[in-house]
Amino acid sequence: MNRTELADFLRRARIRLSPSDVGLSAGPRRRTPGLRREEVAQLAGMSTDYYTRLEQRRGSHPSRQMLTALARALRLTDVERDHLFHLAGQEPPRPGGSSGHVRPGLLLILDRLHDLPASVLSDWGEVLAQNTMSVALTGDHIGTNVIRRWFTVPGARDLFPPENHEQHARAHVASLRAVTAARPDDPGPAALVAELRAVSGEFEELWESHDVVVRRPSPKRFLHPVVGVLDLDCEVLLSDGHGQQLVVHSAQPGTQTYQRLELLRVVGLQDLTPSA
Repeated sequence: MNRTELADFLRRARIRLSPSDVGLSAGPRRRTPGLRREEVAQLAGMSTDYYTRLEQRRGSHPSRQMLTALARALRLTDVERDHLFHLAGQEPPRPGGSSGHVRPGLLLILDRLHDLPASVLSDWGEVLAQNTMSVALTGDHIGTNVIRRWFTVPGARDLFPPENHEQHARAHVASLRAVTAARPDDPGPAALVAELRAVSGEFEELWESHDVVVRRPSPKRFLHPVVGVLDLDCEVLLSDGHGQQLVVHSAQPGTQTYQRLELLRVVGLQDLTPSA
């Protein structure tokens, strides 16, 4: 690990970004250009103290997950991401595999969708990025896998009507089967399938049915704990190579759901748990 070069690279990547580049408010006049250290830490989901130590050449070896989060927060290109991994003494993600790196252009689109719930997922369910509205709608799930969560986490299905649970389960399994067939050498999807077949009888039964689909635009009904029922249109935009998906939820203007979505935007990231 080259602490000196890593610190310099992180600092230069940070100061070239403005708050508007990453969907943040500029706030009061800034004395120095670029993002603040605490803003990078917030975007990467790490402590400000740890990020500061990395820039001061005092940090411990960052994990692969942390490097991926930093590359996303700093809007690094693929080449810059690989350089970051090398400076940290890690091998970059293999070409053709599931890197978890979101291209800066895709993140720029995500940041501009400030009034609609939008997120970036890998094609096998890894949540790679969310905007504020997405977090307000479903909660903060960056770094988790929606398919694993659906089959293993109690309460994960509460946001959807019970009559739609089977449809969502089948879609999750069929989509995962399509990915594993398309990329048999990618260890991520294969490991997820093995894990879920071992722990979930429901997943195993659906896997044996051998349905194959890919995610398509479709309406979705959400049971939000604060704003109520939301009937949203779901658009899925595929990135180059179809390895990642930009998922955007919207409502028709003039509908009750549109009004509730506006309320959700106002509520934002306040405490979304109703008082007893």
